[in-house]
Amino acid sequence: MGNVEMIVFIVYLAFMVGIGVYFFLRNRSGGEKDYFLGGRKMGPWVSALSAGASDMSAWVLMGLPASVYAMGVGQSWIAIGLAIGYTLSWLIEAPRLRRYSIAAKDSITIPQYLTNRFLSKNRAMQVVCAIIFLVAYTIYAASSIKACGTLFNTVAGIDSRIAMYIAAAIIISYTFLGGFSAVCWTDFFQGLLMLGALLIAPIFALTLVEGGQGVSTMDEVGAGYWKLFTSWQDVLSGLGWGLGYFGMPHIIIRFMSVRSDKDIKKSAGIGITWTLLILGFSVGSALVARLFVGEVADTSTVFIQMVRKIFPPVISGILLSAILAASMSTADSQLLASASAFASDVYKPILRKGKASDHEMLWVGRAVVLCIAIVALLIASDPNSGTIMGLVENAWGVFGAAFGPVILLSLFWRRLTFGGALGGIVAGAVTDILWLAFCGSVGLYEIIPGFLCGLIAAVVISLAGKAPGKEVTDMFDLVASDKEI
Repeated sequence: MGNVEMIVFIVYLAFMVGIGVYFFLRNRSGGEKDYFLGGRKMGPWVSALSAGASDMSAWVLMGLPASVYAMGVGQSWIAIGLAIGYTLSWLIEAPRLRRYSIAAKDSITIPQYLTNRFLSKNRAMQVVCAIIFLVAYTIYAASSIKACGTLFNTVAGIDSRIAMYIAAAIIISYTFLGGFSAVCWTDFFQGLLMLGALLIAPIFALTLVEGGQGVSTMDEVGAGYWKLFTSWQDVLSGLGWGLGYFGMPHIIIRFMSVRSDKDIKKSAGIGITWTLLILGFSVGSALVARLFVGEVADTSTVFIQMVRKIFPPVISGILLSAILAASMSTADSQLLASASAFASDVYKPILRKGKASDHEMLWVGRAVVLCIAIVALLIASDPNSGTIMGLVENAWGVFGAAFGPVILLSLFWRRLTFGGALGGIVAGAVTDILWLAFCGSVGLYEIIPGFLCGLIAAVVISLAGKAPGKEVTDMFDLVASDKEI
């Protein structure tokens, strides 16, 4: 069975690399904007599914189902919080961010936007953002590589470390070659595959359970398992996950890449629908697996076990490729976001004083992709690095707390200053890390106190300082109007 599934995996991986080669050959003469933002030419379907797929990494097929499977329905508050946050980010944040990034000197990265938003020549914002990007994205990418190792080890018995090396090589290859366009198009196909797998597997399993082929019944599992309201910490922490969307760079960069304001609305409808289905069926697959599969030693493999128990090897190989899709679609976006932050916001303006050519920038970006991937691989292969869900939770919290409140204020508050934005980012990130280190026993997800402290710091520092100049406020008014930018 494992051999057939491995053949399916190999075909799938070859297809992903082929996309990278295609865009490398197509865009060899392209510049920095093409490599890091696809020239702002992404259509609504590609933008929407790419944003969703880059968000829903392997945790949606392994981490979240594992939590719900092991701890019960109360863990579904994470999915509820994510659904609310993702919907609001597309409806509220996306239209304004796309317009503002163009008005702010056609910014192609989040650090660039946050600097140009205030027409500032101070590089402190870009350096601080780049540092947070490099650290948090390395941890986040490690979770995706770790998931690939678990998948290959479970399916074919391949040593998980060797499997991680293979997966990392594939991800690096098409990201290294094709840049943003390759990442978006691979994410598009991977998003379709993820949705198909999460729709098909639990429906078939539920049919078998109703036919009497389940291992457990609802009564045998216990009433406490099916309880939605478990504790205030679970409810509030779950809803707090939604705050992360407002500051997740590899997701909101997709908002900036959409080719028109009209396409933003269409992308929002597609993306929100896709995400609601993915989250709902992720939770559903865990609950059905609890009845269909029964006890599993490694809860992160519950989706894998369910699929292999139901389907013949070719079909299970295709469906399990969704885990590869989820892992790679997030890791590639994170690698590219980190590379763009360093190359465009540190290397070019600071280290090279603006003298780097487009060709040089492309290769610097590719070098950063390679370096981050290697470090992420070292973290993932460390047995003490933590669970897939744990790695995602840590990185998600830092990004949401650091950038979420500042991005929202930059879009909707005219009085925000450069100092306020910088202070908010630092306060949010530091609070998140300190809460995780010293207040973890409270049981409240660190993103919530981090987000609140970042918001308060940004507002207080802005009000305490000099108001923004006329050019800055004029740009804000232009973006807020319906005028063409």
